[in-house]
Amino acid sequence: MPEGDTIWRLSERLQPLVGRVITHSDFRIAPLATASLTGECIDRIWPYGKHLYWQCGERILHTHLLMDGEWRIHSMGRRWSKPAHTARLVVHVDGVELVGHDLGVVELWPAQQYGQRTAHLGPDLLAPEWADTGRDEAIARIVSHPGRTIGEALLDQRNLAGIGNEYRAEVCFLKGLHPAAPVSACDVPAVVDLAAKLMRDNRHRVKRTFTGDERENTFVFGRRHRPCRRCGTTIESSTLGGATSVADPEAGRERIIWWCPACQPLS
Repeated sequence: MPEGDTIWRLSERLQPLVGRVITHSDFRIAPLATASLTGECIDRIWPYGKHLYWQCGERILHTHLLMDGEWRIHSMGRRWSKPAHTARLVVHVDGVELVGHDLGVVELWPAQQYGQRTAHLGPDLLAPEWADTGRDEAIARIVSHPGRTIGEALLDQRNLAGIGNEYRAEVCFLKGLHPAAPVSACDVPAVVDLAAKLMRDNRHRVKRTFTGDERENTFVFGRRHRPCRRCGTTIESSTLGGATSVADPEAGRERIIWWCPACQPLS
């Protein structure tokens, strides 16, 4: 599940490209069919929540994986491991071929628009400034809507950037909160601190884990009708509204929630 730690690791993998020149680009989406980054130097690559940005000269390339997207890195001439029709963007740099398969968002816009286009996003849990300013801002944004469910608040990228459905499910379990509990009934600073700690701990792991065991790495996420690892009660699932910001590519989607009725009662 691509969440903030996934994009952070992807950005780290791509750092060797910074300072190098793009020798070929191929946008395979209609709005950018004639666009090209060939000849541009990659000045910077960075994550912001679930979004990945490349600054290439005076333009910024923005991609978002949504549910199924991924970047694959190959040596030139190597056979692709995924079908060619799933490629949305192909980039060549110094004998390396990068292929963005099933990307949910591919955009190219002037670099000076970055502030405007990211203004809707809340603080990034993995940003260097999280401890100084981001944490308090995220908490303030969440508590400003006390009647909203904690599950919806955590998933809203306007509150804090990077949390997806897996983190939401596991954070709520570990804090003993039903995802549909109102924000007013939750210790929001503790919830936010746990989310940030888990994501920071996981960003260096190949396989994300919430249990400490990579073989059985989640407590409730994806475990409907299976026994709770803590008390043995059968895990239940339902749906809950997703993010609501029109600027969020995941807006308007109901998302599955999982919970243990014993460990996370909805009172």
